[in-house]
Amino acid sequence: RPGLARDVAVDAVALAVVGLAADVVIAMAARVAVVDAVAAAVAVDVAAVVVAAVVARRRPGCRAEARSPGRRWRGKSIEEIFLFALPIKEAKIVDHFLGKDLKDEVLKIQPVQKQTRAGQRTRFKAFVVVGDHNGHIGLGVKCSKEVAGAIQGAILAAKLAILPIRRGYWGSKIGTPHTVPIKVTGKCGSVRIRLVPAPRGTGIVGAPVSKKILHYAGLEDVYTSSSGQTATLGNFAKAVFNAVLSTYTFLTPDLWKKTKFR
Repeated sequence: RPGLARDVAVDAVALAVVGLAADVVIAMAARVAVVDAVAAAVAVDVAAVVVAAVVARRRPGCRAEARSPGRRWRGKSIEEIFLFALPIKEAKIVDHFLGKDLKDEVLKIQPVQKQTRAGQRTRFKAFVVVGDHNGHIGLGVKCSKEVAGAIQGAILAAKLAILPIRRGYWGSKIGTPHTVPIKVTGKCGSVRIRLVPAPRGTGIVGAPVSKKILHYAGLEDVYTSSSGQTATLGNFAKAVFNAVLSTYTFLTPDLWKKTKFR
């Protein structure tokens, strides 16, 4: 039919823009050759351009390779993500690295209401903590019309917010790290909480909510001191979470670079 060569050329250019292989265009040209030899020749010529684009894209140091949407990052551990401060956009990334060891627990489910013209609209708000008991902790909050939806959303939010914490010793450095390395403080709203290192075997001295969060973070011995409206579980959990995350914000003497005297 008239204009077939033009349509084939347009389709081939579209395939080149998308970044498909050149053999797709060549196969398309072979099908068209039965109908119109001129259209097939045009498609083959465009396929040559596609081959050149694919080769240039695969060339080392090419900008197109760095910006290619199909490029995959193959990391060996989740620590590499935290090292380069890469944002985690999918919860499956966390499941890939910490799927077997990751545990979650619902802290609280409370109903919340909004006043509308038709009356009050009731929804459910869920607080969920996730952790692997080995230095990774996340806290998620989600509101939904149903309890199951709120819990699932909070779990996904907690996985996306998962971050590493730093553990240390009280006294001599014998065995594995078991407590916070230094005294840290977290706050949210009117709630203030302070975490103090404790000797091995002390356990977590604190409220049930702080015990759960610190336990999922992998801390075994911690003294806690809180003030404010701690009955507000949401603010209290966020304050504990912020306090635990602040362990990596301090540069302690053991991390100082050694001074070389000449």
